[in-house]
Amino acid sequence: MMELVCPAGTPAALRAAVEAGAHAVYCGFADETNARTFPGLNFSRPEMAESVAHAHAHGAKVLVAINTFPRAGDMGPWHRAVDDAAAAGADAVILADMGLLAYAADRQPQMRRHLSVQAAAANADAINFYAQEFGVRRVVLPRVLTVAEIQAITREIEVETEVFVFGGLCVMAEGRCSLSSWTTGLSPNMNGVCSPASHVSYETTAAGGQEARLNGVLIHRTPRGAPAPYPTICKGAFTSPDGKGGSQTGHIFEDPVSLDATVLIPALKRAGVRALKIEGRQRSRAYVAQVVRTFRAAVEAADRGAPMPVGQLASLTEGQASTTGSYAKIWR
Repeated sequence: MMELVCPAGTPAALRAAVEAGAHAVYCGFADETNARTFPGLNFSRPEMAESVAHAHAHGAKVLVAINTFPRAGDMGPWHRAVDDAAAAGADAVILADMGLLAYAADRQPQMRRHLSVQAAAANADAINFYAQEFGVRRVVLPRVLTVAEIQAITREIEVETEVFVFGGLCVMAEGRCSLSSWTTGLSPNMNGVCSPASHVSYETTAAGGQEARLNGVLIHRTPRGAPAPYPTICKGAFTSPDGKGGSQTGHIFEDPVSLDATVLIPALKRAGVRALKIEGRQRSRAYVAQVVRTFRAAVEAADRGAPMPVGQLASLTEGQASTTGSYAKIWR
C-alpha cells in the first residue's frame, strides 16, 4: 500500500491525523528551521517527543521538516533541530540544504534522510547525487512533473518517491518565488512562508467586497459573497495589456485553485510512487481529519483496484475549485 503522509501544524492536528488513518505525519519545530513559521503553529521540543510517542503507539511514523536554508555563519539552530529530532525518536528528517544533509548523515546516521521538495530535485541525476552523497532514502518531487516524467525518474533511481496529491499548489520552482520575495523582502525558503501573516491585510470595500494586500500591494479584489483566494501574488488578479491596445484583468499567473490528484492515484502507483503527501500544516485539525480519512479510503481503494472516491473534498479547496496541476499535462 502507498504510504499516506499527512500534515500536522500542532500536536492536536497530529493526533487527528493519526486517528484518521495517516501512515506518517510530518511536522516541524516552532522556530526558523521550519518552512511553515505561522504564529501559533508547530511544536516545542517536549511536544515533539510526546507526539512521536503518541504516533508510534498508534503505528504511525513522524517525519520532522527542517526544510529552510540556514543563514551563512549560523548553522546552530538547524544542527540543533536535527539532533533534537533524533532525540525525540523521529523516523526521518526532511532536509533541503546540502550542508545540513551532510551534518545529519555524519551526526545522526541512524535516522532516515528525506529530500525536501524545497531542493527542487526534478530529474534522476540530481536525485541520485543526493542519494550517493548524503544517503537520502526518499525524495519529495516538485509539483511540476507529469505522471509520465515521474515514471521515467523512478526507473532510474533507487530511492523512494513521494508526491503531493492535495492542497496548495505552487507554480514556481519550489521555494524560489521571486514574486513574494520582491513584495515582502523575505525569501520563502529561508523565512518559511511566501505570504507572511504579518504582511497580509484585508479591507472591506464600499460595495461589501474585500481587498487583499501583501505588504501594501493590492493583489486581489473579491466581490461580496465570492470565495477569496489565499493571499499570494501568484494567485492575485491583475490588469495587464491584452495585446490589442487595451487591457485585461484576471489571474495572469495561476487561478485560485487547489491540487487534488485523487483520480490519478492508480496512475501514480503504477509510476512507482511510494508515498502520497497532503499539504496543509497551517490548516485546522478538523480539515486534517477530513482530508486524511478521504485519502486513506482512496489509498485502500487503489490497493484493491477499486474506483477512486473523487469529489468529496470540493468544499475544502481554494476557491472551491481543484486541478490535477502538471500531473496530467505539461505545465511550464
